[in-house]
Amino acid sequence: MTKQSLARKEELPVAVVSPAAIAEAFPHLSYPPPRSPGYLRFKKPERRLDLAAAGRGNSWIESIKIQSPTHVKSSSTSSTSAMSAARDADYDSWVRMHPSALSNFEEVMTTAKGKQVVMFLDYDGTLSPIVEDPDRAFMSDEMRKAVKEVASHFPTAIVSGRCTEKVSSFVKLSELYYAGSHGMDIKGPEEGPQHSKVNVCLCQPAREFLPMIDEVFTSLEDIVKSIPGSRVENNKFCLSVHFRCVEEKKWNLLADLVKLVLRDYPKLKLTYGRKVLEIRPSIKWDKGKALEFLLESLGFGGYNNVFPLYIGDDCTDEDAFEVLRDREQGFGIIVSKIAKETKASFSLREPAEVLKFLHCLVEWKQLSEEGKGEGSLGSAV
Repeated sequence: MTKQSLARKEELPVAVVSPAAIAEAFPHLSYPPPRSPGYLRFKKPERRLDLAAAGRGNSWIESIKIQSPTHVKSSSTSSTSAMSAARDADYDSWVRMHPSALSNFEEVMTTAKGKQVVMFLDYDGTLSPIVEDPDRAFMSDEMRKAVKEVASHFPTAIVSGRCTEKVSSFVKLSELYYAGSHGMDIKGPEEGPQHSKVNVCLCQPAREFLPMIDEVFTSLEDIVKSIPGSRVENNKFCLSVHFRCVEEKKWNLLADLVKLVLRDYPKLKLTYGRKVLEIRPSIKWDKGKALEFLLESLGFGGYNNVFPLYIGDDCTDEDAFEVLRDREQGFGIIVSKIAKETKASFSLREPAEVLKFLHCLVEWKQLSEEGKGEGSLGSAV
């Protein structure tokens, strides 16, 4: 894999690396990663719930509904059909602005010609389907094989809200980079330069929050028991309160209970995703920062000949899409069957299309290595 082993990785045998240690071990990097020349980052509204407004307003619930195309239920067949037709019309209009990365594969990859592709992949909803039980969000063997083939040609990272240990246990590929907890726990491939089978921790910017997060997890475990169907997942540097199996009329109550716990923890912030409340440290770190850090770590931070591709389905992936758009490097690809606001350039409808796209990417690389010309699709489409 091109440039997939970090320089001087053998100097990092410890389980956790502080910012100071990163600076010492990687003198060519700064922490956090510097912005490339001409890099402009615009401050955007954060998807954060107002902790002082418990019980007021349902805007966050409406946002959740928009992201969940199956929420509409009606006893009227004609009414359901009309709403379905309206959603299809909205999607057709939306997809013209965010065209299919599969149908437009040659256009996507023409821009990558002569550049180093670096692959970033979300997990839930991207490599695996969204399921009611988050502990059963398994990826298929076919998807695993496709990701492994991609990683044999390009540096590849999984960037997930899950803890690194959980997502790596799902993916089961040691040659990847894993950025868990929304990028707050980044680890390198288990295979070192000398095949020493070490798991190198590259970055944990929120380590000081661990005791606080454990305290909140204990409190939330007791509280959410009063809301049937809810559950709390400890993702090490963040917590996820899942309510996919909770009655909609109890969503506000659940949010209010979570806010009640967080009143004593002003250093933690509450955001939302696809039927999940996310509790994270209030630091300037997200999936976009993780993407930047990994590009720097791989030696591509200051180069124009890199082509990052980031595929994700959740609102937390928008931070990475924004970074790519601001850097004017590579493309963000959103996975969605419905129209939604996004900074991604292209789209895919579901994990099955992600699988096809990965197959196309591998064939594109193989054809280029055989000298048959980059951008030809052959039988992959």
